[in-house]
Amino acid sequence: MTPPRFTTLGCRLNAYETEAMKRMAEEAGIGDAVIVNTCAVTTEAVAKARKEIRRLRREHPDARLIVTGCAAQIDPDSFAAMAEVDTVIGNSEKMKPETWARLTPDFVGQTERVMVNDIMSVTETAGHLIDGFGTRSRAYVQVQNGCDHRCTFCIIPYGRGNSRSVPAGVVVDQVKRLVQEGFNEVVLTGVDLTSWGADLPGQPRLGDLVMRILRLTDVPRLRISSIDSIEADENLMQAIATEPRLMPHLHLSLQHGDDLILKRMKRRHLRDDAIAFCEEARRLRPEMTFGADIIAGFPTETDAHFENSLKLVEDCDLTWLHVFPYSARPGTPAAKIPSKVPGATIKERAARLRATGEVAVTRHLAAQRGVTHRVLMEAPDMGRTEQFAEVTFARPQPVGQIVSAVIAGEQGNRLLAG
Repeated sequence: MTPPRFTTLGCRLNAYETEAMKRMAEEAGIGDAVIVNTCAVTTEAVAKARKEIRRLRREHPDARLIVTGCAAQIDPDSFAAMAEVDTVIGNSEKMKPETWARLTPDFVGQTERVMVNDIMSVTETAGHLIDGFGTRSRAYVQVQNGCDHRCTFCIIPYGRGNSRSVPAGVVVDQVKRLVQEGFNEVVLTGVDLTSWGADLPGQPRLGDLVMRILRLTDVPRLRISSIDSIEADENLMQAIATEPRLMPHLHLSLQHGDDLILKRMKRRHLRDDAIAFCEEARRLRPEMTFGADIIAGFPTETDAHFENSLKLVEDCDLTWLHVFPYSARPGTPAAKIPSKVPGATIKERAARLRATGEVAVTRHLAAQRGVTHRVLMEAPDMGRTEQFAEVTFARPQPVGQIVSAVIAGEQGNRLLAG
C-alpha cells in the first residue's frame, strides 16, 4: 500500500496540523491518497491551492485526492466542484481520528464528498494530538487556534473559527516531553497567540503560560511565534525583562503605520501604541529585535498614509519585515471599500517597504560584528542567534546543539561565524 502524500500550503499552524494528519492517516491505514492542506489568507493563496490540486491530479491520476485547510473550510463547494477532487474535509474534521477512519478503502462509496461543519461551533483545539514538530533543533507546539477579532482585511476567522486554547497543563507536559527528546528550542504557535487563555477557567494570559513553562520545564530556549502587541500582558513583559530563556525576538502583527488605516482595518492599536510597546520591550531587554507584518496598498491608502508605514520601520526599530501587497479577499469588509489603490501602486509600495526592511536587516547584521552569540544549529553549517538571525559556519557544527560563536562579519542576509 502506497502511503498517503501530503502537500501543505500556508502557515506554520497548517504544517503542524499536517503532521497530526499524517499520524491519523497512518493509524487509519489510508493508502494511495493525496491530501492538500490549503491556505486562504489571500486570493493568491487560494489560486495557488487550485493550481497545486490540478498538478497533483496530473501526477497521481489514480490516487484519491482529498482537500482540507482554510480555503476548503471557507468555500467547500467550489473545491468539491473541481473534477480533480474526490473529498473535501473541514478544519475541525481534519483533526479527528474518526474522520480519517471514514476515509479508508472500507468506506469508499459510503463517505460524503463534503465533510465540512460550522467552524464557529468548535470549542476546543486538537493540540493534544501531537507533541510538536520541526527540525532536529526546534519544535513547534500549538497552544491556540482561531480568532475572536474581525479585522476587515482578514478571512482567517471564517476558516479557523473562534479563539480556543490548549490548557496550560497540556502545554507544559508537551514541552517536557520535547525537552526529554532533545529539543533545545520550543516555539509556541497559534492563530492569535495573545488571546490564549481567554476561554479557560480563570482567564489566564499568555504571559502566565510563558512563566509557567519556564518555571516547570528545563527548556533551554522558548520562543513566541507572533503576537498582537496591544494584548501583551504584565507577566509577558516581566518574562521579557527577567527570563533569559525567553528569546529576545518578537514578531508583531502591526499591519500598518497610519492611525486612520488602522481604524479602517479594525485593528485594536494605534501607531503610538506600537511604538510605545517596542520602546518598553527594548528597555526591558536591550537586545530585543522585532519582526512585523505590514500590508501595503490597503483601500484608501494615500501616499501620506503609506509614508507612515515606512516611518514605522524606523520608529519601532523593526528588523525582519513580512510585507503583504493588499489583495481583496471576497467575504471581507475591506473588499467592499470602493477606493481601491491601483495594482501598480500597491506593487511599488510593497517593493519600497521590502527595500526599507533590507536596509534594517543590513544595519542589524553589521552591528553584530565582534559580538558573541549563542547559536542553535539547524544544519551543520547554519544556525540562528537568539534574535533569529542566520549564522553561517565554515566548519561543521553538531545539528540541534547550541554553540557559542563570535561574529566576524556578514554576507547577504546572514552572519558569518569567526
